[in-house]
Amino acid sequence: MKVNRRNFLATAGAAGVAPLILGATNKAGSRAPILGEGDYQYEAIHDWGTLPSNIRYGNTHGVCEDSQAHIYVHHTVHSTSESPDTIVVFDRGGKFVRSWGGQFKGGAHGLSIRKEGREEFLYLCDFEHGIVTKRTLKGEEVFTLGYPAESPAYQGKNGMAPSYRPTNVAIAPNGDIYVGDGYGSSYINQYNPKAQFVRTFGGLGKEAGQLDCPHGLWVDTRVEPPVLVVADRSNERLQRFTLDGKHIDFILGTTKMPCHFGERNGNVVIPDLWSKVVILDPANEAVAHLGNGDYSTRQDWRKAREQARDTFIPGRFLCPHGACFDHEGNIFVVEWVEVGRITKLRKVA
Repeated sequence: MKVNRRNFLATAGAAGVAPLILGATNKAGSRAPILGEGDYQYEAIHDWGTLPSNIRYGNTHGVCEDSQAHIYVHHTVHSTSESPDTIVVFDRGGKFVRSWGGQFKGGAHGLSIRKEGREEFLYLCDFEHGIVTKRTLKGEEVFTLGYPAESPAYQGKNGMAPSYRPTNVAIAPNGDIYVGDGYGSSYINQYNPKAQFVRTFGGLGKEAGQLDCPHGLWVDTRVEPPVLVVADRSNERLQRFTLDGKHIDFILGTTKMPCHFGERNGNVVIPDLWSKVVILDPANEAVAHLGNGDYSTRQDWRKAREQARDTFIPGRFLCPHGACFDHEGNIFVVEWVEVGRITKLRKVA
């Protein structure tokens, strides 16, 4: 994950802010901390969900909920795990339901869900194997997209093909698919609902319309016409595009290292790799910063994210990588830590 780690270490020098914790807690978890204030208060339930003994998390990268309130987690798989399955499914109470996806071990990353007609489908990104795949909820393949050789941007020169390491997907109301090449060449590739190539836009840079690690994507249907919002992570900003790839504007100052998006009732949750979770209101103003970790140096951060689970501080995040609202307004957060971490933020106000 060269772009991921290099970018984090290069930009993680700013100090974090300790979280607002209203409830006492201890490492035994007898009382969970309460994060946030006002209308945005959440009980932080760390290490949510019960894994079977043959599965051990690697880096937990993606999370989403289906219409039956099942929670799906996409992880890279720990080296000591007996099972190679990268998709783990839980019921609403955290009971294990099933797992699958061993073929994505080591590269499991983005995870999105979409209802199409009466059926729901998962869109998975595997950066290590360079694929995006559409699957049923039980893992049956619908289609798989590989290297975007149809795109002029990926033709290459002198026999050298540009890097392609897709990180996340967004789907437009008409079914068009947008793929962020976050760990590769920083382009966005657009496909129609039949998985046929449409266009490429973006590309590495800092200017308007350019990107540096388009790590997460979201089609914002709160506005008309809908727009594509990109977590332009290495540029430390959100950037908005029309659905045909034209730059609109930036959303600045809300997050430092935005990773992805989840939306419910006009509010948007953004996992920020620099140890916090941010909530934006319908006007794209930050109304909550949850679980801010107190990691003032990259040495502190590196030591924390690679240590054992029982060293993690309750009420603080290390490296939030994926997040989603559930149907009740709770938030599920997954983190880029070597042993994986799932936190349910149960809404209390």
